[in-house]
Amino acid sequence: MKILIIEDEQALAQDIVAYLSEQNYICEIAGTYQEAAEKIGIYTYDCILLDLMLPGGNGMDLLSLLKQENIETGIIIISAKNATEDIVQGLRIGADDYLAKPFHHSELSARIHSVIRRKQFNNSNVIQQNEIKIDLLGKTVTVNNQEITLTPKEFNLLLFFIGNKNKVLSKGAIAEHLSGDLADMFDNYDFIYAHVKNLKKKLQEAGSNNYLKTVYGTGYKWEI
Repeated sequence: MKILIIEDEQALAQDIVAYLSEQNYICEIAGTYQEAAEKIGIYTYDCILLDLMLPGGNGMDLLSLLKQENIETGIIIISAKNATEDIVQGLRIGADDYLAKPFHHSELSARIHSVIRRKQFNNSNVIQQNEIKIDLLGKTVTVNNQEITLTPKEFNLLLFFIGNKNKVLSKGAIAEHLSGDLADMFDNYDFIYAHVKNLKKKLQEAGSNNYLKTVYGTGYKWEI
């Protein structure tokens, strides 16, 4: 799962990154309005943490831009306690939640999980697809009631495929999802092939049907 943290307080942004990275989220930071607009235009995210006061522009304008472009990413406003009117306006425009500063890490993590669950998985903590069962809170996967061991990247990859079932996902999109904007630095996508191969092997060895199809020359598709 990939998070964009739009926050100009670098110490706070880095603190959030340190915590969420331990929760197996891929995190990116945008410290200005322009940087945030560029990242939103190029990359996709599972959730955006949006501060409203930014150098070079207003977070509310970014929120309006996201909604105009019909981007379905979950958005959580993070703002000062005395910004009630801005928070109300943000929720009216289309933000999914808000969190007043200062906040506890555990509360932030819970809000992110709730927004992603609501947006991508019909507000459920458990995803059941035929013989495959995924517990989002426990971060466990079972096939035919047999638990299988996945690496954090394999778990995120499985969620990414199921959350985009029946869609062709390019190797570039998968690389970006797994590695964030660092994906631009890779010379090739061999590491994607390795992760996909290992994920397919573990699922099928446990008795899963082969839902993960290769679309030659393009990428992969979870077909159901």
